[in-house]
Amino acid sequence: MFDIRLNRENAEEEPASKEVNLLVTPGCVVSSDPGFMRGHGTWIDEDEKICATVTGTVERINKLYSVRAQRSRYNGEVGDVVVGRIVEVQHKRWLVDVNARLNAILLLSSVNLPGGELRRKTEEDELMMRHHLEVGDLISAEVQSLFSDGSLSLHTRSLKYGKLSQGQLVKVPSYLIQRTKTHFHNIISGIQLILSNNGYIWMFPTTGEDVETGGFVQNLECISTTDRENIARLKNCILSLTAYNKQLNDTIILYAYQASMIYQTKQLLKSDIMKDVVDSVMQRMEFEGQ
Repeated sequence: MFDIRLNRENAEEEPASKEVNLLVTPGCVVSSDPGFMRGHGTWIDEDEKICATVTGTVERINKLYSVRAQRSRYNGEVGDVVVGRIVEVQHKRWLVDVNARLNAILLLSSVNLPGGELRRKTEEDELMMRHHLEVGDLISAEVQSLFSDGSLSLHTRSLKYGKLSQGQLVKVPSYLIQRTKTHFHNIISGIQLILSNNGYIWMFPTTGEDVETGGFVQNLECISTTDRENIARLKNCILSLTAYNKQLNDTIILYAYQASMIYQTKQLLKSDIMKDVVDSVMQRMEFEGQ
């Protein structure tokens, strides 16, 4: 349960020992203890109190207080898995839209060349950049580092990253994606999901072979009707969970998929059925103690 504070003067400070996700608005006092430090989304007023600058949930790590905004662009961290779209080809690098304030940068030296092979990047490779990745192409990548202006540096040096071919892209708020050890999931047989940290979810059919082709190898074979149906159902389940601001991970998506099987795929777009599916999922998670 959230505690919404609208009046700074009448707000009572949250005890430092109480670990809760407190919802605050700009100007609310987060802490008046001088022993704590301010983090993102906070500032220190004239009374040396830590106050919120955005609407969001309070997070505390040791002696550091920060406020995670409820509605904001994606703020990347090193190691994040992202799905992005190429928006520009420049000298020895690509600019990638990753739902952040600034476009991310993918250097030619940070990619696997076609086929997933690793070799020294030559002038020939630079001339072939537009043949490797063109404007509009979708890729999966990992955040390698952050530049001083806040933009992200990406790499695709692992075989599980690279150019994406056939599939379905679903865009959700990035704060709904739960951070886990892995963001590549086989939710149901034959379909894999990339739950990227930046809020771009990619769903695509897999084969019995190793799916980690990497580089720029694309599978352009015809997608079966069954796989198309499953992808559409998963998409509608994700949209239902997103409509009710539920944290997204592989477990809750699987539960939503299973709960949706009593309905036709197109029926999952109706608001009353969306609610029924979400309610069923939450009851199951509560019963299983998750």
